Amino acid sequence: VLLEHLENMERAVEFAQYWDKPDVWSILGKAQLDKEMVKDAIVSFLKADDATHFMDVIAASKNAGAFDDLILYLKMARQKVKDVKIDNELLYSYARVERLADLEDFLAATNIAKVQDVGDIFFNEGLYQAARICFTHVNNNAKLAITLVRLKLYAEAVEAARKANNILTWKEVCFSCVVATEFRLAQMCAMHIIVYMDHLLDLVHHYERFGYFQELIAVLEQGINLERSHQGLYTQLGVLYAKYKEEKLMEHIKLFWSRLNIP
Repeated sequence: VLLEHLENMERAVEFAQYWDKPDVWSILGKAQLDKEMVKDAIVSFLKADDATHFMDVIAASKNAGAFDDLILYLKMARQKVKDVKIDNELLYSYARVERLADLEDFLAATNIAKVQDVGDIFFNEGLYQAARICFTHVNNNAKLAITLVRLKLYAEAVEAARKANNILTWKEVCFSCVVATEFRLAQMCAMHIIVYMDHLLDLVHHYERFGYFQELIAVLEQGINLERSHQGLYTQLGVLYAKYKEEKLMEHIKLFWSRLNIP
């Protein structure tokens, strides 16, 4: 009556406090939620120990940015309801309020969250520290390497790329290291790229675009010593000498004439 007919929220709150029964708090909580009184609604639902409206509470809390309150609600709700959405949103809420230690503790405990999916959301929203924790947890080294690049942790990114051992990951980490002028790390990645002719040309174009000719020549000079060196490597190195280091060109042709494409 107080809520629907008299439309008096203050008296309804007083009545709920006076009566202090779970079913009364539930009715009040739903009414507060409908009026977008998110924080008050969560307090009421917590007093009611009621998780039935968790989908509505999650949506309203995210709209209002009330993530601290949502965390309290979701911790109660997951004791009542086993639902992937609850665990996913609890992870997301921890990330949004930068409670990364709590996020790690949550992952270490039993949960039914889809950690990979949540990690992808973190990555797309620029929450890279949280994404790093998720991708480490699910051993997705390819995504972890790219995340570490975004965090400018280039040495760790190279290590993750080594574990992933995927050509696209090597390229992204290498190219990012070049942009960041981390040439030693870029060269470590490049050794895994230049053994493929198609990817070698991409790497050459990337270095040249930024004007890092000396560094590029150093990469290919090291590359021709690899077991998997190929004609394209010797040829590209010759092309680079012709463009940027003409004095070394004739020596290169004399040494490797049988292994490169002179025309």
